[in-house]
Amino acid sequence: MSSVHKAWSGLRKPVFIPASIVIVAMIVFSVVFATTASDAFESLNSAITDGVGWWYVLSATGFVLFALYCGASRIGNIRLGRDDEKPEFGVLSWFAMLFSAGMGIGLVFYGVAEPLSHYVTPPEAGGVAGSTDAAANQAMELTLFHWGLHAWAIYVVVGLGMAYMTYRKGRPLSVRWLLEPLLGRARVEGFVGHAIDTVAIVGTLFGVATSLGFGVQQISAGLEYLGWIETNNWFTVALIVAVTGIAMFSVVSGVTKGLKWLSNINMVLAAALAIFVLLLGPTLFLMQSWVQNLGGYVQALPDLMLRTSPFADDGWAGAWTIFYWGWWMSWAPFVGMFIARISRGRTIREFVFGVLLAPTIIGSLWFTIFGGAGILRQRNDNDMLDDGAVDTNTTLFALLDGFPLATVTSLLAIAVVVFFFVTSSDSGSLVIDILAFGGELETPKITRVYWALLQGVAAAVLLLVGGAGSLTALQTASIATAVPFSIVLVLACVSMLKAFRYEVASTPHYVRIARPDGQAAPVSDSPAAVREPGPRRRTAAGISATFSGLAPAPEAAASSDSGHLLVAVHPVTAGELEVNRTTGSVEYSADNSPRDPLRGESFDTPQFADSAEGRSQAADSAQGR
Repeated sequence: MSSVHKAWSGLRKPVFIPASIVIVAMIVFSVVFATTASDAFESLNSAITDGVGWWYVLSATGFVLFALYCGASRIGNIRLGRDDEKPEFGVLSWFAMLFSAGMGIGLVFYGVAEPLSHYVTPPEAGGVAGSTDAAANQAMELTLFHWGLHAWAIYVVVGLGMAYMTYRKGRPLSVRWLLEPLLGRARVEGFVGHAIDTVAIVGTLFGVATSLGFGVQQISAGLEYLGWIETNNWFTVALIVAVTGIAMFSVVSGVTKGLKWLSNINMVLAAALAIFVLLLGPTLFLMQSWVQNLGGYVQALPDLMLRTSPFADDGWAGAWTIFYWGWWMSWAPFVGMFIARISRGRTIREFVFGVLLAPTIIGSLWFTIFGGAGILRQRNDNDMLDDGAVDTNTTLFALLDGFPLATVTSLLAIAVVVFFFVTSSDSGSLVIDILAFGGELETPKITRVYWALLQGVAAAVLLLVGGAGSLTALQTASIATAVPFSIVLVLACVSMLKAFRYEVASTPHYVRIARPDGQAAPVSDSPAAVREPGPRRRTAAGISATFSGLAPAPEAAASSDSGHLLVAVHPVTAGELEVNRTTGSVEYSADNSPRDPLRGESFDTPQFADSAEGRSQAADSAQGR
């Protein structure tokens, strides 16, 4: 079989074809009904906000609780890989890559615009007047709420599930396998699994297309702000074609190393832009604000995390909070797969708190620098608004216009957006292709080009059809496609908890036993009580007070050079015990012990053989178990 045919043989047609049909159908609908599409997007946005907005708010907060529970409980001790496996990347490198996963067009697009918008036009439900000190503090709290723990908890659900199921259990790198503990292998490999991956592909494509649309808007606005062009539909199309073409070239040419260098350089450029504003701007004010913003965010979180604003009619929740939760969910397979691939060998506790805290803290500094500087500039000079409103496309350039080297820094900001555009398109097409091929990491270039092309077309159509309401069209695309995937994420939480609880219950604690003189502790062959100096201690009938059967024979133990015994102890719940009502004796019942939700399934793949589950099954087979 040729390598080309072998590569194509892995294509999951029940996933690829339905996903393509849905995506193309949505694009065609927008083109054919272009005259009414703008109103349709507006109506759909309102319907989703009013109908399922509460669900987004509730589920996003539930994901935070899920992540914290996994990280803080005994589940956190589970390693995402073999028990003896070490992390592939150091802590600092890992943190940098985590931030790069979430550091995209959105942070550049909303860095100044969002805090300034909340300052000028605060939400009605907050009860704070605009352009006041209270509004300034609330603006930063709301911004960090949207880009903080909730956003990254959504990524934790997918990333943690993928890392656990792939590197510990040897499953393919695909969203469907997150539900295997709940649904079983047969359903996951059948229609249900195909539907899950289809939903993930559709959501991811429109999530990436939304980001690309934001990027195009800001690139066009930046060049127009500098007086270099006049934005029109033809320029928008040409810009999308050019940048998508670069992304497609990187796919075809296989310049993956060049793309990695481009991503790293872009992170340096973004950091340089932030440091420039910090040092040449109101440095002391921004550092004081950063500390206060973190404290305000923590204080406001309990009030914000379940706020649905049922009595407000300003549409603020739909335009901001609900949009963000939908956007993050649509991006979850993209970012989740990336953080899973860089987190092999870490414990769940390291994974959860690293993913939640590191990007949140760094992101808070980014928004404080740009958003805080923008708010202060508006308070002092009152020149950050366009006809009394915030222009999300140009506020960054308006801020940079007040600094030295304004043209240079504006071009730097545009370059950062372009580079993010290219890397997001290329990486997004790879993630979608992996899902379409059932978790295969090596996929044909032609299908990756196909997905990159669809992303560009979707972004172009949403921008052009949306017209003046193009931002609403982009937002609607994200929150609409995320509705079914939000259900998948909730089921994934339930499924993963089943797998985690079984592993915790079946993993022993190890106890080292030694006598004060350094000799190995004696092991009795009978279930008699342990005798110690002083009054004789009584034990319950049928319960052994010795470690008989758990350690070597007394002769072997006594001659041990180490002078101690290592005993594996399994905690037993009350439900696993049976009490004889006549004698009062207590016995362990294996019938009541936890059942493996994965049922010891095995896969004939190198990926499975290299996983913790594969190694465990191989060891059991070698010992004839």
